[in-house]
Amino acid sequence: MLVLNRSFLPIHLASVRRACVLLHQEVARAVDEACETFDFGAWCERGLLSGDEPLGLVGRVIAVPRVVLLVGYDRVPRRHVRFTRHNVYARDRHTCQYCGRSLPRHELNLDHVVPRSQGGPSTWENVVCSCHPCNRRKGGRTPEQCGIRLLRRPVRPAWTPFLAHGALGGRHPQWSPFLPAIEAVAS
Repeated sequence: MLVLNRSFLPIHLASVRRACVLLHQEVARAVDEACETFDFGAWCERGLLSGDEPLGLVGRVIAVPRVVLLVGYDRVPRRHVRFTRHNVYARDRHTCQYCGRSLPRHELNLDHVVPRSQGGPSTWENVVCSCHPCNRRKGGRTPEQCGIRLLRRPVRPAWTPFLAHGALGGRHPQWSPFLPAIEAVAS
């Protein structure tokens, strides 16, 4: 689920379970396609509309909320993207940057373009996603030393990769009105 701050700016993705907890605790409100907001009770009474995914609760069925609006959080999301394994995978779209194969996360690892043994830092500009065979073939050498090329030069992302590229299950049509805010802040 797309989580918006009080100013309707996207700040995070959450699981269905987390979104429902936020709604039930009255920390967030559900947002529909017409940008109307609903508290938990009103969302339950709204019922299922065509195209809604059903969510079974005890004694009733409600629509899965695809967008939730936090009631009391109005900070603008920071533009600094943390350097994490998950974010590097998202930046590189789960694709080996040497052979170009798109693979599941468990078949990928991170590779230092300039190896740490040669003084290469662990930064956005020196770490890429690679498959196990390419990583073994490259070993402790630079791509030039072992005769392979990078598909794309690694760079620091301008925005949170999982929001910008719709990772974690892809983009939902209900997110469309809010995603232009990401491109506006990132540019």
